[in-house]
Amino acid sequence: MDNPDALLAAATRHTTPCGDGDLVWHRWGPAGGAPVVLLHGGSGSWTHWLRNIAPLAAAGHAVWVADMPGFGDSAAPPDGGDADVLPGWLETGLQQLLGATPVAVVGFSFGALVAGLWAQARPARVARLVLVGSPGLSAERLPPLDLRRWDSLPPGPARLAVHRHNLLQLMLAHAASATPLAVTLHAANVERDRLRQRRMMLTDAVARLLPQLACPVHGIWGALDVLYAQRLPLIGQVLATAPGHRSLVLVPEAGHWVAWEAAEAFNAALAAALADGLTRG
Repeated sequence: MDNPDALLAAATRHTTPCGDGDLVWHRWGPAGGAPVVLLHGGSGSWTHWLRNIAPLAAAGHAVWVADMPGFGDSAAPPDGGDADVLPGWLETGLQQLLGATPVAVVGFSFGALVAGLWAQARPARVARLVLVGSPGLSAERLPPLDLRRWDSLPPGPARLAVHRHNLLQLMLAHAASATPLAVTLHAANVERDRLRQRRMMLTDAVARLLPQLACPVHGIWGALDVLYAQRLPLIGQVLATAPGHRSLVLVPEAGHWVAWEAAEAFNAALAAALADGLTRG
């Protein structure tokens, strides 16, 4: 579904505390469905999952999608500005919304780092973990991308052109994937990002925590993810250190934002990962 207004209208909106403000959640799917929590990437919001929510709900999952603290419509966390402070607010929120019910957690990019830290801190909460384009597998610094400043430009075509350029530098492998809607969503998300000093994703934080996780762990990556150009084998090598490692899918012809650029293949891989987790769990 490429209609964010229609998808949002089908959701139930919930809020939980985040400092003096709210952490905003949206929920889709049947009340009794197996709960799946989706965590968006950096400079993102629930719209990172626009093409994936409806298939999950149609398959019978209760789909919970947060705007993580500091992003989208949620308040910034009062206790820090990096991934390590977010699991606490997410856990507090789910305690209010679902009690102690274990959930599957799917994290994209920065959200994958948050998901891994959450699984490490609260193993009883995270029944299965799906990492999508996760950073933190190596502390090796990559050559800088040609990302351009947009904030000195007034709203309008010139600013959107910069957002489109940046989207193609980091998030998408093919120009055709940077549709007007993709650019609009990306612009809205980036311009609401209040956690711009993130540093943990430049470390090997995920590689260090994976050996401590007992839950089933799956990976889904775009095979053209610019963060892993020329080093795709690293992904499988690091994921294999998780005791519960189950699978890794490299989606052909897709970049970092694989859930958007190759939504059909991604949705199939995610459905398989969730089914495998449920069967083994």
